[in-house]
Amino acid sequence: MTHKTALSTLALIAAAGMAQAECSKVTFSDVGWTDITTTTSATKQVLQALGYEVDVKIVSVPVTFASIDSGDIDVFLGNWMPAQAGAIGPYLDKGTIVTLNENLVGTKYTLAVPKYLWDKGLQSYADVAKFKDELGGKIYGIEPGNEGNGYLISLTEAGGLFEGFEVVESSEQGMLAQVGRVYPNQGGVVFLGWEPHPMNSNYELKYLPGGEDFFGGEGQVYTVARQGFADACPNVAKMLTNQKFSLAMENQIMGEILDNGVEPDTAVLDWIKANPDAITPWLDGVTTVDGKDGLAAVKSGLGL
Repeated sequence: MTHKTALSTLALIAAAGMAQAECSKVTFSDVGWTDITTTTSATKQVLQALGYEVDVKIVSVPVTFASIDSGDIDVFLGNWMPAQAGAIGPYLDKGTIVTLNENLVGTKYTLAVPKYLWDKGLQSYADVAKFKDELGGKIYGIEPGNEGNGYLISLTEAGGLFEGFEVVESSEQGMLAQVGRVYPNQGGVVFLGWEPHPMNSNYELKYLPGGEDFFGGEGQVYTVARQGFADACPNVAKMLTNQKFSLAMENQIMGEILDNGVEPDTAVLDWIKANPDAITPWLDGVTTVDGKDGLAAVKSGLGL
């Protein structure tokens, strides 16, 4: 190796070290949905074992996208598509938000009813109005400002399928509390349902056709980041690009959190310890923040 080549190599190593040093902290959004809390916790714990500082901000979907646009948030693991197409589209179009990875496939997200209502004939969006009295004129949504709620509210306007209904904007927990109250006595309720989620194991549910123009059919969840993040934080971006989650993984962890009251970070770590091979592909080509073997560091840091 010539003196010039050696100097060039040292310069490259130094530059890589500086890039890593400049990206020692990553900020995520968690919109308060248990599935996103689950995947964000898993990602956080792996990154912390790699030596990164991780900050998780609890904000709504619209605030998430605006904050990524402004650079205040780096990464969001919960871009449900096509349901969020309208909300994220302008940012994707102007390039301030970029898609890094499809991290989950086979999702569902639309109005749902208990099977006993389906058996009575409530089998589509078009049937909801026929059951207005039994439903108390209410459709239960999630957090205020959510784009899914917004779509349902638009259908309550004059001439809409749900004219005369009220969309109750609450939270995932508040919505499911209402389902839990009426379900034992086969009461009327229609609400925003999705999978992955333990609601699909706790209740016998049916998803209503008719909202495909907005919610689509089976969907995907994407990891998105602020413009320039992958260039500034290539090691973290590599891990995020490698990541794949599964419905089974998320349903199991979410069940521990929602049904058994396990703290999210604990439920996630317990699952990782029981399934250590699941995170191995995430760490292919990934190092610690200071350039050491990533997989070895994570196994040591998480006690695998």
